[in-house]
Amino acid sequence: MTVTQQSIDGAPALRLERRLDHSIERVWRAVTDPQELARWFVVDEVPWTPHEDEEFEAGGETGRITELDPPRHLAWTWGRERYSFELSAENDDTTTLVFTHVFNPELGPGYQHAAGWEAYFDRLEAHLGGGFLSEEDAHKGMDERLASYRERFATA
Repeated sequence: MTVTQQSIDGAPALRLERRLDHSIERVWRAVTDPQELARWFVVDEVPWTPHEDEEFEAGGETGRITELDPPRHLAWTWGRERYSFELSAENDDTTTLVFTHVFNPELGPGYQHAAGWEAYFDRLEAHLGGGFLSEEDAHKGMDERLASYRERFATA
């Protein structure tokens, strides 16, 4: 996985890119279907359909789908933050996923978000492979991940 920290519209953001050995349609279902998201994503329930301009509530925050182009692009706001999944098919069985998170630094520094997202995308990869990786197991080794991202982002 490639993770970079940048600025989007003056706000701190992370861009995570991961190559997945699954079709774009399969990855699209995993990142948009509420039942599939419940198996790997950061919140237990994502109550969306999704459709453009749909509003939803999750984790005590209101969100809204801002862009939707199945099976390639989904963007949404949630509270003060923005997120997006961009998928591109390399071939019939390989998809590149680019995830962007424009984050609120009051909720933690970039290195902390990066380490957490890496754990969740490990869970996604296990899910796509037909398995299950618990949140607890995905977060093992978190101290090392945090230290690595802290060092990388401090020198960037």
